[in-house]
Formats: sequence, C-alpha cells, structure tokens
Amino acid sequence: MPPQTPLDTANFAHPRRNVAALGVEPGMSVADFGSGGGIYVLHMAEALEHSGRVYAIDVQRDLLRRVKNEAHRRGFKNVDVIWTDLERPGSSKLADKTLDFVLISNLLFQIENKAAVLKEAWRILKPTGRLAIIDWSESFGGMGPVKSDVVTKDAALALARGSGFELQREFSAGAHHYGLICKLVPLIKNV
Repeated sequence: MPPQTPLDTANFAHPRRNVAALGVEPGMSVADFGSGGGIYVLHMAEALEHSGRVYAIDVQRDLLRRVKNEAHRRGFKNVDVIWTDLERPGSSKLADKTLDFVLISNLLFQIENKAAVLKEAWRILKPTGRLAIIDWSESFGGMGPVKSDVVTKDAALALARGSGFELQREFSAGAHHYGLICKLVPLIKNV
C-alpha cells in the first residue's frame, strides 16, 4: 500500500480505514458521488486490485482532472471520471442497476437537492447494491460545515429511507464523522 498522504487525514475522516469497512472487493463496480480530490476513489481502486470500475463523479472539473492524473500516475486503469451535477435526475450517465456500491462522503452538507442525489444512487445500484454515507456529525468551530449546513445522522437516515434504502449497519468513520451503510429496500410486488 502507498504511504499515507495528507489527504488521508483531511477533515478527520479515515479514507483507507473507511474503504476497508465498506467491503469494496475486486471485480465490483463502484462510484464516489462528489469525489472531490479523489482520495476515496484511489483507495477504492486499490481495493479493487486492478479489476472492476471506479467512477469519480463531481461537478468540479479541475478536481476530476487531478483524480484522473493521480490514478494514471498510480497505474489504475479502472478509474473513470464523470463531470456532472448530481442534483439532476439521471445525471451520473450510468445505466440503471449496474453498480455494486455508491459512496457519498462529505457531500450532503454541500448540496440543496439531497433527495435527488440519493435517488440517483438508487437508480444505478443493482438490487443487491449498497450505499455508504459518510458526513460530518456536527460543526466543529470552523473545521467542518457551518452548523446550519450539518446533515445529522438521523437526517441522513431519513433521507436514505425516503429514497428506498434501509440501514444495514453503522461504522466509525472518524472522530467527527458518522458512517452508514444502507441497502436497497426490496420492492413488494402486488399479487
């Protein structure tokens, strides 16, 4: 494994440890919604062991360029970048029910249409797919989001439930973050 970089400890989350907790395995297709600088993308690509696909999805082109360059520098040929605004329906440009896993980390506090982002995750996940949400547990005097922008764990769970997910388990995502792993709620067919 490459040595830990300053990005690994950014925002008091633990990307390498969190990716291990997420259960990303070789052969999976995964997406990082709001990938930013790509630290989770790179750790997921490493966990995939050069198989499967990782999609870095963000609205900031310069950050996606950085992710693509760093993935290339590290020899990851299974990383794709997608420039888009995830608050629009169908915006990831990925086919319905094709991904095994979607990560939403430190994104919910930054966006207005949170439900649209979760619904996009639901749309692209396979019926056996999982969603992970990692976000700030509170405002920490200027280190995290302003207090009014914090999306609490309970609020994130309510958003997930309203978008067709149910909590599978929680995990420790860092000193100032919560971590949730959700699965799709099976649709009940009328008989």
